[in-house]
Amino acid sequence: MGISSIIFIVLIAAGFGFFGFNVKKVIANINLGRDKKINDRKGERWKVMTLVALGQKKMFHRPIPALLHLVIYLAFILTQVELIEIIIDGITGSHRIFQPYLGGFYKLVISIIEVLSVLALVATFAFLARRNLLKLPRFHKDEMTGWPKLDGNIILYLEILLVLFIFTMNGADEAMHIAQGKGSYGFAMSQWYGPLFFGGMEVETLHLLERIGWWGHLFIVLTFMNYLPYSKHFHIFLAFPNVWYSNLDAKGRLSNMEAITNEVKMMFDPEADPYAAPPDPQGDTQTFGVKDVTDLPWNSLLQAYTCTECGRCTSECPANQTGKLLSPRKIMMDTRDRMAELGEFKRKNGADKYDDKTLVHDYITEEEIWACTSCNACVEACPVNIDPLSIIVDLRRYLVMEESKAPSELTGMFSNIENNGAPWQFAQADRLKWKDEN
Repeated sequence: MGISSIIFIVLIAAGFGFFGFNVKKVIANINLGRDKKINDRKGERWKVMTLVALGQKKMFHRPIPALLHLVIYLAFILTQVELIEIIIDGITGSHRIFQPYLGGFYKLVISIIEVLSVLALVATFAFLARRNLLKLPRFHKDEMTGWPKLDGNIILYLEILLVLFIFTMNGADEAMHIAQGKGSYGFAMSQWYGPLFFGGMEVETLHLLERIGWWGHLFIVLTFMNYLPYSKHFHIFLAFPNVWYSNLDAKGRLSNMEAITNEVKMMFDPEADPYAAPPDPQGDTQTFGVKDVTDLPWNSLLQAYTCTECGRCTSECPANQTGKLLSPRKIMMDTRDRMAELGEFKRKNGADKYDDKTLVHDYITEEEIWACTSCNACVEACPVNIDPLSIIVDLRRYLVMEESKAPSELTGMFSNIENNGAPWQFAQADRLKWKDEN
């Protein structure tokens, strides 16, 4: 085994090892949430995952960005074939190890990868223009300044570098193959641009350029992979499980708290003893609603990590459109930031320790929470079935049931329901008087 293979193996081991370390931290952060069993309707879940995550069904509500995203998506998937070959070549010291075994199919696969890489390069520049030149409103909200804006651009820069290294690797290899009298590989793109840009160079120079492209391709892939856990682009890995575990209930159906449901059932049970002592509490003291990320179910925290920050939810939000402070995207971003902060605090200070911050108040304000109209537009718009509304509703429940805080309009309605059995400000006895007026 040569020194090149040893360096390659060390680099691969370090890259995948660091990635595994970061993935372990992400899993630990998601596990900060409370347990929730989601194993029902498996057939429907597989169907939804196939259509929404794999088929990107909801992306095509906006065709132009959907097509651009599809090109990059397909290029990313098929490039893994070439990456597998690079890994095997790096370990064994071989060169294009699949070519002798796959023949014409190998030529077809690499040709498709090259065509998709060109289209992905075009799509990448289009996305850069959409973010930085066209000034689309959803990319320039308050929550998209600083790191979120830079993060969206960094990943596009890495994609440009990746494609350029692929072009250098294949183009120089094509020209070197011809210069050595072995003929053309016949790949769709490099058979043309290889001789055009690299033709006439010395074989040693071509070999050096091919190695630069080869190592550069590997280095960008490892950099990209280890950057993902710190980036919104972690949805590349999490979109599939997130959609599988997403809420399949009809839009507008809100979850009920079991303790409250049982209490109401007992109130309407004619055989229940109103003077009976309540059962002894089991487990931790019940908190109504959500104060911090540890009160959220784990799948809501998974959704926070899956958020692509595309802003489709916010652009469809009627509250945001009318100038209110609410941004569903910010709700997910704040949840993720708080989860990462609390997770890091616990790793440093102990799993049973808590800092002096909470999701509500410190990250998400009451004004944002109460601006929501509960219309589900954000849920419907999300390309990967993220549900900001469920978090908002649980934050409201905490404010009302734990802190006794609600807007004055709602406070009056609560009083009317308690005193009159209806939201309106008159007694039950008067509610049907209208029928006797004629």
